[in-house]
Amino acid sequence: MTVAVVAAAALCVPSVVASPSAGGSMTSDERGREAFEHIQWPQVPETVWPAVSSGRRLVRQTWVIAPSDDPLAIGLGPTYNRPSCLSCHPRNGRGEPPPSELEPMRSMLVRLSIRGRGVHGGPKPEPSYGEQFNEFGVPGVPGEGVAALSWETHVETLADGEQVELRRPVLHFRKLAFGPLHPETMHSLRIASPLVGMGLLEAVPEADILALAETQRAAGAGVAGMPNRVFDQRAGRTVLGRFGWKANQPTVRQQIAAALIGDMGITSDVFPRHDCPPVQAECAAVSAEHPEVSTASLDAMTAYHFALGVPARRDAADPEVRRGEQVFAEAGCAGCHVPELQTGPFPAFPALAGQTIQPYTDLLLHDMGEELADGRPDYEAGPRHWRTAPLWGIGLAETVGDGAVYLHDGRARSLLEAILWHGGEAASAREVVRALSRSEREALLSFLRSL
Repeated sequence: MTVAVVAAAALCVPSVVASPSAGGSMTSDERGREAFEHIQWPQVPETVWPAVSSGRRLVRQTWVIAPSDDPLAIGLGPTYNRPSCLSCHPRNGRGEPPPSELEPMRSMLVRLSIRGRGVHGGPKPEPSYGEQFNEFGVPGVPGEGVAALSWETHVETLADGEQVELRRPVLHFRKLAFGPLHPETMHSLRIASPLVGMGLLEAVPEADILALAETQRAAGAGVAGMPNRVFDQRAGRTVLGRFGWKANQPTVRQQIAAALIGDMGITSDVFPRHDCPPVQAECAAVSAEHPEVSTASLDAMTAYHFALGVPARRDAADPEVRRGEQVFAEAGCAGCHVPELQTGPFPAFPALAGQTIQPYTDLLLHDMGEELADGRPDYEAGPRHWRTAPLWGIGLAETVGDGAVYLHDGRARSLLEAILWHGGEAASAREVVRALSRSEREALLSFLRSL
């Protein structure tokens, strides 16, 4: 780990001015609607081009219900949420909650569990509905019900008198097909995260991430990130978690496989069985007994994620942006959103190795306070823990998506709202932002929009 990264974590200030080349050689100059879909072809070995192209096709594909008389067909279900990756990740970007209580969740899901530990130490599934609520079923298989949202709002007043309305989602289950939920059910709302930069984050050495946690604890500044330890299905052992809102997946490949089985009901060599709780007899009756997505196809989807470019920063030298970068550092935001990391050796995709990247994350879990708590543990992550979300590309969220929202459940409709929801270890940074003058606050937001 570089001295620059250690200093950033310990002093909560960036040690270098952020470079426009956020992803090293994997940085893309695309800044339009397709900014998260750009493949860095010059960095992709020619031998891997077919896999990347195949992976792109599979990610864009809309899956259909397989013929019931073909035991080897690949198709949705038996239960599922959405029919394609892009349904939840439009243009490889972020999801959003439904705009009203009457509309279904289109790029959002609900995780379920009860007290105790499941297989390999993960969450223990709800007995009748499993670990993820699937609203739809193929013909002959009932969907699990309807999950709908309403909103509670309150107004926060900043030091200069500006008022900001904050909203909190309230989840309602309706038309439950298999009876009431277990009385100890814990649930967590999740919107989909952007897909860019995932390969680079997997290439950061584990030792560097653990060193960041040690440095934060030693600094004694109230920031104390911790790693999640999760089960790697392929390796057959517990390893560092990096992906997902609670860092509950270890690799890009397993993250993709988890989305295939959880969101679309498509099995793979990582998760070869459908989630059919015993009470769901119709689900079990049509469950595939083979991996529906081949190993080669899953590898191709992984290669596509590895090949995606990270958008370059815009206006990095603008005085207003530079001023906002200093505010970001002085507020303590860089204590968790660490500006710079280094990737190590990465034989799976050599172009990702040896890169200086600026993702603005430490890939660690942090206690974000009771206001953001979902009440649901996930491996070592507690109910108040969330992984530091990478900030690269966040300034293009509104460009890529039609209605950009932020935080794990999409409650924040602006970057300022997202900051004001921060609590726990981030409470002191939030209070600094709350006390800023209007011009300082606008500079901070200009900096974030430049990422």
